[in-house]
Amino acid sequence: MGAEFVQLSLTPLLIAVLAAVACALPGNFLLLRRQALVGDAISHVVLPGIVLAFLISGTLATGPVLLGAMAAAVFAAVLIELVKRVGKVEPGAAMGVVFSSLFAAGVLLLEQTDTSGVHLDVEHALYGNLESLIWLAADGWHSLLDPAALKRMPTELFRMGAVAILIAVLTVLFWRPLKLSTFDEGFARTVGVPTLLVSFALVVVTAIAVVAAFDAVGSIIVIAMLICPPAAARLMTNRLEVQVVWSVVFAILSAVGGYVLGGYGPLWLGSEYAVSAAGMIATVSGVILLCAALWGPCRKRIGEPVAS
Repeated sequence: MGAEFVQLSLTPLLIAVLAAVACALPGNFLLLRRQALVGDAISHVVLPGIVLAFLISGTLATGPVLLGAMAAAVFAAVLIELVKRVGKVEPGAAMGVVFSSLFAAGVLLLEQTDTSGVHLDVEHALYGNLESLIWLAADGWHSLLDPAALKRMPTELFRMGAVAILIAVLTVLFWRPLKLSTFDEGFARTVGVPTLLVSFALVVVTAIAVVAAFDAVGSIIVIAMLICPPAAARLMTNRLEVQVVWSVVFAILSAVGGYVLGGYGPLWLGSEYAVSAAGMIATVSGVILLCAALWGPCRKRIGEPVAS
């Protein structure tokens, strides 16, 4: 049983946890800035990046596709900030304008080039390929100490691990400017915080998390983890530090609970088939948010500002 778990479930579960945490951390600040849907916007604008990557490289291999998606995501982040700052429009409107325009451009580019016949798996983009990220080289827990077996682990695990660590380190290093510019942008400018740079960097970091997680877990988990754990955490406390901790806890619970229920829940109920792990993880995160909305200690004080 242990060997089977390590082979089939350990790496997908770890990837799901790392993706959830990497998305939840910047999601806290996006939520407080009323930019929670920026992940949804970024997940839409990867299409032109993928098409351009294929036109340049001639392949749909993971490397070029991820580079193209990242370039498109960063470009979208720049455009969102420009539209918001220069046009002085509401953040939600800025995101709507940018992601709808770039997504439409991607569709036109796809249809007007010879890439329209290329198979782009919509289900893969929505649900990811979490269940397929298995570690067949492992034959038990001792494989975690076997260098030869570790080299054959899914590369998505190392990518998500690096991104999660990077985002956690950046959150700690730039905690003060992030907190100041989130709660009082005017005051932050007076004390020398480059608020425009901080705002842009937050969106870029979010784009990195979204694109890194996109291939493995799909857009469903990405959008859910950016919004649900931070929103549930906001209902648990009025202190930002505690909110971030709660959001990480909720993200981990969603990933572990959703993966276990998706893979083993139907079997426990007598069904022969599992359900989508990505869909169940997003569902569990929604249930956690619902519970926080019903019983969270700060649900009646949601209009009050978070303590800095």
